[in-house]
Amino acid sequence: MPIYEFLCPRCNTLSSILVKSVTTPVTAQCAACGSHDLVRVLSRFAYHKSTQTIWEESGEPQRSPGLDYYKDPRNIGRSTEKKFKEMGLDMPESIKNEIQAAREGELPKSIKDKL
Repeated sequence: MPIYEFLCPRCNTLSSILVKSVTTPVTAQCAACGSHDLVRVLSRFAYHKSTQTIWEESGEPQRSPGLDYYKDPRNIGRSTEKKFKEMGLDMPESIKNEIQAAREGELPKSIKDKL
């Protein structure tokens, strides 16, 4: 179902109209003044953030040149630490120790046992 956008020249209001399909005739009316004299405009579009933007917005640790963000050991457990902090909970010491060990290259015991 497409959404078309129209601009009202009378009151300069942008109106979005949802239609059932691209073949459905559109009878647009300004949401502000009720005018039917509207001009169809190009709709805005969504964009996705680049990996670079995600790195910049995530803060420390800084991205190292040539190092994949997800392979950087400093980033291991960051989302877990952040979630505990957001929920106002103290992270159990056992989880802190496993995250720190993983950052230092030590595999968790449960994974070592499977190997």
